[in-house]
Amino acid sequence: MKEKYIEDLKEIKEIMNRSTRFISLSGLSGVSTGIIALTGAFVAHQSFFKDQGYLVYNAVDISHDRMVHLLLIALGTLILSIGSAFYFTHRKTKMRNESILNQQTKELLINLLIPLTTGGLLCLILLFKGFVGLLPPLTLIFYGLALVNGSKYTLPEIRNLGLIEISIGLLAIQFIGYGLVFWAFGFGVMQIVYGLIVQKKYQQ
Repeated sequence: MKEKYIEDLKEIKEIMNRSTRFISLSGLSGVSTGIIALTGAFVAHQSFFKDQGYLVYNAVDISHDRMVHLLLIALGTLILSIGSAFYFTHRKTKMRNESILNQQTKELLINLLIPLTTGGLLCLILLFKGFVGLLPPLTLIFYGLALVNGSKYTLPEIRNLGLIEISIGLLAIQFIGYGLVFWAFGFGVMQIVYGLIVQKKYQQ
């Protein structure tokens, strides 16, 4: 009787979690976005940051062509990351016979987009003013804030990842000359580690 009572409680808890959280995030989406981020960081280093003194606290002079080049790398990395995350998450929701467009998804996206949009606009303003060195740390920090802000609507591991990204971003500000390395570690390595943990834990 006691065991049945415990099982019933577990089932009730699971139902409540499903009704308040979007839990169909795929670990493979974390792995794929991490790989894309590492590729983007490598391309940015080879074509933009290599042998250039851009990773500093002060504003630097950037030609229009180089600024457009950096924006294209960033935009390409962002589009590919969002696309891969959507693909693997959508695939998982179909396997679980769930809808990707529900109230939990909307709440998650809203809470993610507020910090991400704010950080994105701030980074664009700083880029146009020449403060390139601040971009890697700030993107990490605002991404971390977005994850923490949206974590209550999805997997609990998201909050921990967000706190780690914020910490890496702060370190990147302290050691500004290694900003791109920290960016690759935060958006690349940590995303892959998070994805593998989620993949194994939830057996997706």
